[in-house]
Amino acid sequence: MSDVNLLIRGGYLLTMDSAGDLPGADVHVRDGVIARIGRDLDVPGAEVIDASGKIVAPGLVDTHWHMWNTLLRGMSDGRPVPPVRGYFATCVAVGRHFLPGDTYAGTRLAAAEAVDAGITTVHDWAHNIRGLDWAEAGLRALGESGLRARFSYGYQTGHPNDQLMALEDLAAIKSDWPSYHADDRIHLGVAWRGTGGSNPAMRVDPGLYRAEIAAAREHGLPVSVHACGPASAAGQVRTYADEGLLGPDLQLVHLNNASPAEIALAAEAGTPVSVSPWTELQIGYGQPVTGELLAAGLPVGLSVDTTMLCGNADLFAVMKVTQACANGQARDEFALTAREVLRLATIEGARTLGLDAITGSLTVGKRADIIVVSPESPSLGVVTDPARLLVTAATPRDVDLVLADGRILKRDGRLTAVDPGEIAGEARRALAAVLSRASG
Repeated sequence: MSDVNLLIRGGYLLTMDSAGDLPGADVHVRDGVIARIGRDLDVPGAEVIDASGKIVAPGLVDTHWHMWNTLLRGMSDGRPVPPVRGYFATCVAVGRHFLPGDTYAGTRLAAAEAVDAGITTVHDWAHNIRGLDWAEAGLRALGESGLRARFSYGYQTGHPNDQLMALEDLAAIKSDWPSYHADDRIHLGVAWRGTGGSNPAMRVDPGLYRAEIAAAREHGLPVSVHACGPASAAGQVRTYADEGLLGPDLQLVHLNNASPAEIALAAEAGTPVSVSPWTELQIGYGQPVTGELLAAGLPVGLSVDTTMLCGNADLFAVMKVTQACANGQARDEFALTAREVLRLATIEGARTLGLDAITGSLTVGKRADIIVVSPESPSLGVVTDPARLLVTAATPRDVDLVLADGRILKRDGRLTAVDPGEIAGEARRALAAVLSRASG
């Protein structure tokens, strides 16, 4: 628990709750919680941070991210490990040579980038767990990061289609969870293969995928699955609906090629969705269908997905392309407004993870996951419509202050809880070792 007693003074508050915007207001943070919000607060003994002229917002929420393969940034075309080519083939060819320390290094690099980019909640979709040691390495990196997180325990890259994922290891982690959860900042979920997700080489026997989701639900864990991303995966949502597997505890990822009828089935079941426009476009799934999902009433959050494809974890850029795609598809400048997109990256994203009572808005009693964005860089320079600026103009370099669970992780534009140079150096050494093993 944080012992910070902090007053963020005089910023433009985008609360993302029913209070709306509060220009020139203060936020008092005490013991990890948003204790008070108002103007001219008197808080004796609190450290004061001047946010006048700056934008104060909830920390951003990422709803689906393969954090381990941040180590492979820029390698989605297979280089430097020919002759493989493409995201899935590269993940398998290189991922099978990961040791636990490499998972730690990749996840740690991703977590540092998240903080730098103003992301305070992550969903680590861990689909290269090659044993308990790999899971524990990823959890250790998340615990040390200070971030709020869901850790979705998954399978391993190249997992045989005719074998169950390691459900006994999942049970072991669940039974020993108090040693991992880092003061309740981290909660456990399951990264489910389903019928095969988006990987064209993965087609799982129904008996296996049903056993896997049944085990997750017996443990009371939320589940996430890739569905209907590529055209070849169309029909997956219909399969899950027919088998009675949809529901509020099952997050569907992508849905680019889900039919209108499938989207309606997911909405009827209250199934949340994560969209990742940059990676969906780059890998060739076609246009994201964010507008259609929202029109159907589905809970929707935004996702980095994998920096192997999108390059970096800039959720501001993800917001921008989300709005641009939705408005372009609708041929309407105002089909999806900037403020609506900002909700997807904050309170609505938190809702898709079941965390909206804890984070996602500046609300008294919620945990203090907060960012302060400065307009000092040339890419901003002025403060007009703060919500639109965050969606269309802000970048990670404009994030001046980051608090997660009340703890300061970035201040004056610099990471304070970790040494970014040391983390990058560790990542480079780990990658060199992985590539050496992969080419040996």
